[in-house]
Formats: sequence, structure tokens, C-alpha cells
Amino acid sequence: MKILQINASYKPAYIYGGPTMSVAKLSEQLVKAGCNVVVFTTTANGKHELPVTPNTSALIDGVNVTYFKRITKDHSHFSPGLLIRLWKDVRTFDIVHIHAWWNLVSVLSAFIALVRKVPVVISPRGTLSSYSFNNKNSLFKNLLHSILGKRLLNKSYIHATSPAEQKTLTEIIMPRMIFDIPNFVKIAPLSPQRTQAGPVLKLLFLSRIEEKKGLDILLHALPHINAPYHLTIAGDGDADYIALLKNIAHYNLSGDNISWIGFQNQNKFDVFTAHQLLILPSYNENFGNVVIESLSAGTPVLISEHVGLADYVLNNNLGWLCQTTPESVSEVINNIAANQMDKLADISTYAPAIIHRDFDDDQLVKKYIDMYQQIINHG
Repeated sequence: MKILQINASYKPAYIYGGPTMSVAKLSEQLVKAGCNVVVFTTTANGKHELPVTPNTSALIDGVNVTYFKRITKDHSHFSPGLLIRLWKDVRTFDIVHIHAWWNLVSVLSAFIALVRKVPVVISPRGTLSSYSFNNKNSLFKNLLHSILGKRLLNKSYIHATSPAEQKTLTEIIMPRMIFDIPNFVKIAPLSPQRTQAGPVLKLLFLSRIEEKKGLDILLHALPHINAPYHLTIAGDGDADYIALLKNIAHYNLSGDNISWIGFQNQNKFDVFTAHQLLILPSYNENFGNVVIESLSAGTPVLISEHVGLADYVLNNNLGWLCQTTPESVSEVINNIAANQMDKLADISTYAPAIIHRDFDDDQLVKKYIDMYQQIINHG
């Protein structure tokens, strides 16, 4: 089976967060399973370009990756070189897997592959939701969807990463088939060494710092937390937006209880194990890689009901849910501190085994290969 993975970014463009890392790990695991995998991507790295040789294939952790120049520096990621190569080579592949939407790499790649009659599966990765439609460039998105996007999506197969995302997608489009398979996520080894709990509740926010992640909600909740606490904020984002968030912390007099430590990668699991509770009050999240990462390290989670893994967390008793309001966030934290510290410790003990059971690489890759095979046979 020869599989073409297309994403506007690929590692080491970690600035784009979880989706980039999930696509890379999916590609690597498929190669390990014996599949012939090729990745087409761009040199995108935020406002800058990756230090790679464009238009030349390179082995990145065992995966054949070609980075193409983009001529736009924003999230449109327009790359004529990628599209020209795709038109030329697409029929040499059994299936094309496109990741994300609302950029010219994804939309035009889907158009080319479908015109060339190659089966297409699209992983929207949270880009097809009411939040996405109504937030940032909403007029452009709705026009693109009505003119071209909806037709392409309805002619494609769709991969959702959670039941919540699958439900959302069925309300928006009618594709040929929808598959629900979790993301590949790098998880901590079993029996992580955890820092002992002390008198101060150690809270953690670890994510890209952008509007949809709800960090503003958490910062507004801090003045209403009754117990001693310290919040660590790990992640990068737009400098102006981060400055705005720091002003919120300053004006509500919580700045002394916050550490801003920037983007974490290699030592990410050390950060998890040094904290007692991960908080992700996102306005919208199709999956939430960081939730699985945190739980694999034994760190319980408090996430909003709009995170795709909310039902999974609730059903497996791995943490708490909140609404996207400061009052709800502070209420849950106060309840944990006053009445549920034992539960916090219990989750730390049993969560890693549950995550290793449910997010085993070998089991997940079989599900992806089965999806591809069903699509090829159906197509």
C-alpha cells in the first residue's frame, strides 16, 4: 500500500502544536508497519521557513518527506511547487490522506486528487466546527465552503479523532464515509517518577497559546481560587496575545503565582510529573493531544466540555469537566482542593495504565491501515 500524507506543516515545525506531531507519528508508525509512506508538506514554520532543502526528498525519522516552498507567509500556505508535483505524481499512490482544512494546501490538494480519481481521506483536525466557521476569516471560510469546500468534502472520506468531532462533522457535511480513530500521541513510559505533592496546588497549562485554548478563562478564574496554588504556563504563541494575557494576570493580582516557561518539547513529561493538575478550558478542541500526554504521565486533567476527549475523561474517571467560564473553572479547582485531593492522587496512580491500554501504537496503526484498506476497496 502506497500512502501519500499531505499536511501544510511537518516536524520540526513544532510551532503548530499537536496536529503536526500527530501527523509525523502516524507516518512513522505506518512505515514501521511496512507501508510505503510519502509526505508532501511545506517549509512553513510560523512566520519563518524551516531550514530544509526545498523540493528534495529527505528521510525524517524513517519517513520520506518532501518540503515545498510556500509563497504566502500566513495560514494559507500556498505552495505551487507542491501542487504541481501532486498533479504529476498523485496517481502513483493508492490513497491520499490530507490533514486539516482552510488552507490552500489542503483544499487544492483534495481537488487535484479527486480530479485525478485517487481516493482521498481528510482529517479536519478541528477545522470543521461551528467555532472554526465563526472565528477568524469567517466570511472567507463560508464562501469557500459553499463554492468548493463542501463538494470536495462530500466526495471524500473523513477521519474524525473523537466521537464528539464525528458528531459535529455529520451536522456539517455528508462524506462518503466517516471513520473515528484517535490521534497518535507520544506518551510517557509507565511508572513515571512524580514530584511529591506539597501544600501548594501545582496547576499546569501546556499548549499553544491562542484564543481557542481558553487560557484567558483560566487567568480570570485565578483570583477566585481559595487554596494556595501556583500556575505554570508552558507554550508559545503570538507575542501581542501573550502580552494581553500577562496584563490580565497583572491586573487581577495573580502574576506572582504564575510562571511562564515557554514552549516545552524534550522535557515535556518532566513538566507534567512536576504538577498535580493540567487545565485545558478550550472553547473548542476536536481531540486534545495534551490530555493524553498528561494522563500518561499520571497528571489528572480539568478540561472544558468542548474538548473532544471530555467523554473519555469522564467515563474513565481521569479528571474533571468544566464550562468555559471563570466561575466554573474556579469552582472545580476549589472543590478539588477542599474535598478531592485523594482522588487527585488516585488518578495519578491508575491513569498511565489506562492510557497505555487505549493508545497503544501497534493497535492504533492497525486501525489506520484498516481504514485505508476499506477506502481503497470501497473506492
